[in-house]
Amino acid sequence: MPSAGDTRTPERISEAGAPRGNPFGARFVAPLYLGASLNPVNSSIIATALVAIAGALHIPVGDTAILISSLYLTSALAQPAAGRLAEEFGPRRIFVAGITLVLVAGIVGSLAHSLTALIVARVLIGAGTSAGYPAAMLLIRRRAEQAGHAAPPREVLGGLSITGAATVAVGPAIGGLLIGGAGWRAAFWINIPVAAVALFLALAGIARDPDPVRFGSPRTLASRIDLLGMLGFGGSLTALMIFLDALPRLDWPALAAALVLAAALAGWELRAAQPFLDVRLLVANGALTRTYLRNGLTLMGTYVILYGLTQWLEVARGLSAYQAGLMLMPMGVLTALAARVVSRRAAVRWPLIACAVLLLVGATATLFVGSGTPIAAVICVTAVFGLTSGAGTVANQTVLYQEAPAAALGTASGLLRTFGYIGSIASAAITGTAFHRGVSDSGLHSIAWVLVAISALVLVMTVLDRQLARADRHHTDQPPAGARNPGPAPSTEPTRAEPTRTELPRTESRSADMTTGTHTTPALDPARTALLLMDFQPVVLGAVPDPQGVLARAGEALDWARAHGAHVVFVRVALTDKDAAAVPAHNKTFSQAVAAGYLTDGTAATAVHESLKAEEDDLTVRKTRISAFASDTDLRAELRARNVDTLVLAGLSTSGVVLTTLRQAADEDYRLFLLADATADPDPEVHRVLMEKVFPHQAEIISTADLAALSTAAQ
Repeated sequence: MPSAGDTRTPERISEAGAPRGNPFGARFVAPLYLGASLNPVNSSIIATALVAIAGALHIPVGDTAILISSLYLTSALAQPAAGRLAEEFGPRRIFVAGITLVLVAGIVGSLAHSLTALIVARVLIGAGTSAGYPAAMLLIRRRAEQAGHAAPPREVLGGLSITGAATVAVGPAIGGLLIGGAGWRAAFWINIPVAAVALFLALAGIARDPDPVRFGSPRTLASRIDLLGMLGFGGSLTALMIFLDALPRLDWPALAAALVLAAALAGWELRAAQPFLDVRLLVANGALTRTYLRNGLTLMGTYVILYGLTQWLEVARGLSAYQAGLMLMPMGVLTALAARVVSRRAAVRWPLIACAVLLLVGATATLFVGSGTPIAAVICVTAVFGLTSGAGTVANQTVLYQEAPAAALGTASGLLRTFGYIGSIASAAITGTAFHRGVSDSGLHSIAWVLVAISALVLVMTVLDRQLARADRHHTDQPPAGARNPGPAPSTEPTRAEPTRTELPRTESRSADMTTGTHTTPALDPARTALLLMDFQPVVLGAVPDPQGVLARAGEALDWARAHGAHVVFVRVALTDKDAAAVPAHNKTFSQAVAAGYLTDGTAATAVHESLKAEEDDLTVRKTRISAFASDTDLRAELRARNVDTLVLAGLSTSGVVLTTLRQAADEDYRLFLLADATADPDPEVHRVLMEKVFPHQAEIISTADLAALSTAAQ
């Protein structure tokens, strides 16, 4: 994470590891796909080994369920944790560390002679493989931004989904082949060669993280990654797993512990400066929360069939592990095909509805499967779930990428997998409960009835989700993902008879195009952008040169925001009597303001200038210090609630609110655009130095005339 005084230019950061050809070529994506596949393949390959492991260790088959739930529990916590760590320390570092841990886990599992040792291996596998997906999502977004793309090509994100979705379904077939020929230990030692290849490809094909590692003090590090939030999240999930694993016996103490820890976690996260689990975002961003729930429920249904049907085929139908895995091959093929088809579509609502309908069809068909059902009919039922898995995984990932804040994409991506693993833990509990007295047709039908209920709920959630339709209308009008953003086109609007606009340091304010060496400004998505108009108040305007000119250009920016649907935030500085009393004497700026009484709230001098009219949906923030974030309104939470990841800044003065707000927003990883001609300072030389020497390292320096072209490029 760059420090506040980081003097590297955007060009230097962008050029690190810049490819000479296609930025998303095989050398870059191959290790990402392979690394992201390690978790789902380990989730599914174990399914065909459970019966063999139970026989080798002389334990009941039901006891081996811990090998499923232990990996899922570890992954449920480790996925968002790995995402947060990747945001803090660099995605490549976390990606490589995770693969290395998988190598160690493969060795431990291969040498294990007890259930305890196998559990340790599965926990290590869960922790190591969890780094793959969230780190890959961050690396893909970083590469897209460095290449000047508005978004990565759809086939890149689709490939990530296809790899994960296909390996879930193909895993049992691969596992059946390996275990049938080499024994159950193959489910563990297979990680050694695969992880070794992934590690080699990652070191060779992924550029080093540009920022040096800065751990800071243990207390600072714990606060940055929200260590207490992670521990609380892990504790509540552990208690929930214990409750689910005990079913059909009701373990009330475990359930109570899960609820108490969850409540404590929510309370802590509401107060945390950098929450691991952003409760406010989950409450405010309904589209993102519904995506998590929909993904978790869909994967619950898929995994119930994956594990339940595999055990039923081996016990009730007498098939070998290899034969059971082979029967699931069509499921894997159709998973990949469905994922590929959906990944080429910009729209997500109808694929998600189709996914829910197919889940319901498959659940209903399972009600009629029994010991006398022809094998071909059983294969057809599994194929339906393959279509469901492929379509649902890709579409939900697309919604996540659209709705998650860019600054928290790693954690958000990990949480998507976390909800999937919670569903998987629940699926293991459902399977264990249904087969508690033995694997039978009646147990399979009990599973099917649960599936019917799950699929009906997913269908209702999807059909009633209006945000999916709105998102489709917005994104289908945009150019294909991966299209290069043109630089801002020259303005064709007539110039106003006003003072000359500020000359901009354009060569320093553009991101480097990695394939051509030219400079482009990333396009603006107004729906995810907030215009911050800061301190445009009579008490401040009188101190800057050309107040009418800068005010007029702030009005132009406001008109742009209104016309394009960007969010508008008015920031003003004003002190109530209580605020004034709290200002210490050593605060030179505000103690003098208090003494003079010119920042008193409720006066005309501290109101937003009358030419900048607020509307009902606008946010007005009253601040009591220089930064816009030092306000009586939780500006961070408000921006998260509006799903804002990009800020356009304009204000008075350049060395005051603009400097402090821009630096703080940069540290919080917002994409930043600064309107140089809608910003002014009492000292023109200070304004020039900041615009030319300081701000280009954190923000794109543009003019109000650039806004129309930038937003048009994103549409």
